[in-house]
Amino acid sequence: MKFKFCIIFVIVLGFNKFSYGNEIKCDEFGKFSAEFLKCKANIIKNKTVTVGQNFVEDTKDYQTKEWSKAKKQLNKLKNKALEQ
Repeated sequence: MKFKFCIIFVIVLGFNKFSYGNEIKCDEFGKFSAEFLKCKANIIKNKTVTVGQNFVEDTKDYQTKEWSKAKKQLNKLKNKALEQ
């Protein structure tokens, strides 16, 4: 049990380090400087764009999955109608 806990703990710490690796740090600028505000604005913009892209991709995937089910059902009905 302890071994499994240790393995999970190491994996979580390993992934956590990589998830914050590419984040831009604005701490090197003064809090009220123009560079600091630009840096923070770029971080917010990048996160907003990423979330928007993920939302659009998830929506497209869901729609194609659902429409493919409906299309299969319509094709089955067409085949049955043509056979009769």
